[in-house]
Amino acid sequence: MITSGPTSHSFISQRLRLHYVDWGNPDAPPLILQHGGRDHCRSWDWVAQRLRHDWHVIAPDLRGHGDSAWSPDGDYRMTSCVYDFAQLVQTLGYPKVTIIGHSMGGMITSRYAGIFPEKVDRLVNIEGLDFGPKEVDQLAGHGHAERVRRWVANRREAAGRQPRRYATLEQAFERMKEANTYLSDDQARHLTIHGTSRNEDGTWSWKYDNYLFSPPPQELPPEEIFEVWQAITCPVLLQWGANSWASSPAEDGRMAHFADARLITYENAGHWLHHDRLDDFLADVTAFLRP
Repeated sequence: MITSGPTSHSFISQRLRLHYVDWGNPDAPPLILQHGGRDHCRSWDWVAQRLRHDWHVIAPDLRGHGDSAWSPDGDYRMTSCVYDFAQLVQTLGYPKVTIIGHSMGGMITSRYAGIFPEKVDRLVNIEGLDFGPKEVDQLAGHGHAERVRRWVANRREAAGRQPRRYATLEQAFERMKEANTYLSDDQARHLTIHGTSRNEDGTWSWKYDNYLFSPPPQELPPEEIFEVWQAITCPVLLQWGANSWASSPAEDGRMAHFADARLITYENAGHWLHHDRLDDFLADVTAFLRP
């Protein structure tokens, strides 16, 4: 149960007004919690509530998510998101930060940690690595021109897609439960309340931008992403759900590209393992982050 909430703030990145929440305790070391795709900053509330006493917890909304602005030209490239994250750290004014990133947020923050290794003290990555075996095979099977053709087609389709509207908040809640069967009713309701907005006609829609469904062709080839991971100098904790759709980085070889990383796999957990196994997740993260 969330007993008290954070304060809302904004900052400017590439002309977009982006949102983040601050859980207080500004004299404590900074800890940034970065959510994943089609999610929002308040999905971290249970984690933030438990860590706020030892950390200055900041949770940003990615561009096109939550209460952050949508990109006018639908730009959701990883490079743009890494810039946004770097701008947030610059805005906060901390020389170094500790980071927990989930899914797309893990991809973004792992890039940031390799590009700016001097800025990151420790990194927790929850199922947030590019280029599993399926993605590598797909890239090998299609040249750049074909990937761009597919992107153009997907982009046009996204332009015609309207945000889904739910007649009631309860219908959106049921969809949330359907998408993640591990969630309790309280968790699903909290995520739905903070993840939807009311339309003028009284219906409800998710806050994320539909253009997220048409990501641009890959900006960097796998070998260059691996170089970025290899440049990370801080300790890295990788966390995986045993029942997730994502392959294990230990089994598929991605973990080998990190100089100082270890992996924890959680049984009876899916892609959102920080929701599915909250107490175990917090125990492991607290031990890892302890100086």
